[in-house]
Amino acid sequence: MEAAPNTSPYRCRGVRGAITVDYNTRESLLRAARELLEAIIEANQIAPEDIASVFFTTTPDLNAEFPAVATRDLDWANVAMLCGHEMAVPHGLQQCLRVLIHWNTTRTAAEIRHVYLKGAQALRPDRAAISADQHQQEN
Repeated sequence: MEAAPNTSPYRCRGVRGAITVDYNTRESLLRAARELLEAIIEANQIAPEDIASVFFTTTPDLNAEFPAVATRDLDWANVAMLCGHEMAVPHGLQQCLRVLIHWNTTRTAAEIRHVYLKGAQALRPDRAAISADQHQQEN
C-alpha cells in the first residue's frame, strides 16, 4: 500500500543549541538553560504550540537540576520533554548543556537557526559566529 503524499506545509524540524554552564548549581544550570532557550526562540520565532518535544542533555558533570525545569516560565506545560546525559567522551566539552527542539514549522531545514553560546561555540565553529552575533544583538 502506498502512503498518501504529505501536502501539509508543516514539517517537523530539529533545532539544536548548546551552552556551557558556569557551575554545577541549580541556579547556574537553570540560568544557562533559560538563556539558551530564549536565544533559540528569538532566533527562530518559535511559538510553544508548534513545539512537538524537547530533549535536553547535560554532560555528566552537570546534575544539580533537570534543565527542563527552566521551561516552567515559558508556558511550555503541554510540551513533551526529556532530560538525559551526554556520553562521557574523554575529549568532549565539559559543563555543557545541549538541547534538541522538535519544531513543527513551514521553514526549510536551511532556514533553521541553531544557537551555540559561550564555550559551546567550539562544538560548531561553523555556526558559532552567527550564534554569537545574534546573542549580542539581543542583549
